[in-house]
Amino acid sequence: MPHISTERLSVTFRIYGANSRSLKKQIVKQATGGRLVPGADDTITVRALDEVSLEVEHGDRVGIVGHNGAGKSTLLKALAGIYKPTGGSIAIRGKVGALLDPAAGLDPDATGIENIYLRGYILGMKRAEIEERIEDIRSFTELGDYLDLPLRTYSAGMFARLAFGISTSIRPDILLLDEGIGAGDGIFFDKMQDRLGAVVERVGILLLASHDKVLVERFCNRVLRLEHGRLVEFTGRGTVRDALAEAAVRTRTPPPAPSKPGGSE
Repeated sequence: MPHISTERLSVTFRIYGANSRSLKKQIVKQATGGRLVPGADDTITVRALDEVSLEVEHGDRVGIVGHNGAGKSTLLKALAGIYKPTGGSIAIRGKVGALLDPAAGLDPDATGIENIYLRGYILGMKRAEIEERIEDIRSFTELGDYLDLPLRTYSAGMFARLAFGISTSIRPDILLLDEGIGAGDGIFFDKMQDRLGAVVERVGILLLASHDKVLVERFCNRVLRLEHGRLVEFTGRGTVRDALAEAAVRTRTPPPAPSKPGGSE
């Protein structure tokens, strides 16, 4: 059975040359997310994730919510292996599929078919698995003969359809999904939603980072709420609506002031 466990997981980013008054003021002004910790030297540390501990079991569909910069995407990237933890640990059982940037790895000078192979390899599929999915992707995207043309000839909507079609052809045990998954045009939106629903149904665990209340209510049975990199709530199953209402209230609160160098946090 797929399973995810993190113990005091932390991810930090250090910004150098931050002691100029103007730069520091800009960082503080724009930071609505991870906690800022000015250092004694010429640095500021952004704590994007701050000692997050959680257990996710088979059958969990977890909506990750919080304000902009709360750590939602950082958590998904850490679980996907894109960010290395600076503290704590991650234990994952099962094959992980991540739909964090559907367009990643696509080459505008390569044809649609060639890009299906390129993106498939990035998603961890073998050649035989990719070949099995080509006709499904062709049918879903409705691109027809355009799949034999370079991506630079595609409209933005066509490009997004292909990227989404390839990304949702994976069959993982655990699916990490960021909200930036649009399919380019309104006409195609319902078809995208149906395909996404089919992907969610066949995975053991879903983690969905989103601001979209409707999307979370449709696909999730639990809510994980982050504030300034810290886990503040992880609901049991069946309490999604109440948790989203509470999250909507809490996201209107201002971020905490940066800690003073050497002071308590």
